Amino acid sequence: MRFIVGFSGLLAAVFLLVACERQDAAPLDQQLYIWQRQWTPAHEPALKDSRGDFSTLRVLALQAFPRAGWSRARINAQLLKDDGRPLIAVIRLDGQLKSLDQDQVTAQILQVIDDWQQQGLTLAGVEIDHDAGNARLPAYREFLAHLRSALPASLPLSITALPAWLDSAQLPALLATVDSSVLQVHAVSDPRRGLFDPQQAQRWAKAWARVTQKPFYLALPEYGMALLPDDGGAPVVESEVPVGQGGERRELLADPLQLSQFAQALRDDRPSHLAGLIWFRLPLAHDRRAWSLTTLRAVSRGDALTSHFAVTITAQGDLYDISLGNQGNLDAPWPARLSVAVSGCEGADALAGYTLQQSPDLLTFTRLHDGRLPAGKQRAIGWARCAHIDQGASHVDP
Repeated sequence: MRFIVGFSGLLAAVFLLVACERQDAAPLDQQLYIWQRQWTPAHEPALKDSRGDFSTLRVLALQAFPRAGWSRARINAQLLKDDGRPLIAVIRLDGQLKSLDQDQVTAQILQVIDDWQQQGLTLAGVEIDHDAGNARLPAYREFLAHLRSALPASLPLSITALPAWLDSAQLPALLATVDSSVLQVHAVSDPRRGLFDPQQAQRWAKAWARVTQKPFYLALPEYGMALLPDDGGAPVVESEVPVGQGGERRELLADPLQLSQFAQALRDDRPSHLAGLIWFRLPLAHDRRAWSLTTLRAVSRGDALTSHFAVTITAQGDLYDISLGNQGNLDAPWPARLSVAVSGCEGADALAGYTLQQSPDLLTFTRLHDGRLPAGKQRAIGWARCAHIDQGASHVDP
């Protein structure tokens, strides 16, 4: 009997300890990439509105391409100074570069660091983004060791990493040269299959946790892209910058509901050494291939996601402007149709994206093509000149 009581007490203590450990576990850190090559006035409100939810900014600073050579991102240093969050400069070295000249690349990076410091920016780290093939990992490791020796000892060095490297025996040695890694689990294979596979990402994260003994992050998508046909080859990808090519575009967009469920699964069963999530990329106003910041914040917090459409009718005499608003926190496709009860209409029309069918007592707006209404935003869909419009009798069909 004493053994049973003692064992029960021990078991209760174990459960209590596990519960305390779960409660005391640090929440997943949430960070942001800023990947725009040319900063605009839209960065200021985006930075302000993101400050409460994302701890650190990882900012594209410098790029190197095989033919184009080196190019600097035109950042707004004053905005970053005013923002005050920890700042990591990201150096993009294109995977198609034939080789990395250690001295030249290191000199370019040190110059960027010096230039940013001269502008009053204090760096919390440097990240190297280089999609090296597995056969080139030994040379990449040598470059990172060279760079590490040239950087100030107090400045952390991290790398963007590919899941394909899990197949290389060189990976542990590579990770030993840096302070942390960012595993990219989006758009890593054929983009025609989608931007994100949560089951595959979960497997990669757990496999990465078994290889590294240092903190790592997951880079997650909140953006979209378009695929354009290319005769005899892989499709052409269009994302932030138009490619200037005709042809039908197939739009792909990361699914907020899917990513929210994935993030919650990580919170419930957190891989060892996983320090946080980094979202690609800071959404700006009018960025049609990114989630709204409202949706991104809701996903990062683990909030329940909902979209709710409401029709708004604004009158100026007998002229009515008809708008559609998304009052939820989830970006949503334009509804298939909406109807408004009317009487005594002399004229009406739909605006871009919708067509109008009119009867004596009803205006029906039908979607012509796909579109997306960001959370918290509204768009005009039509107008009408009528004796009366019953806003309370409007109906939205998703």
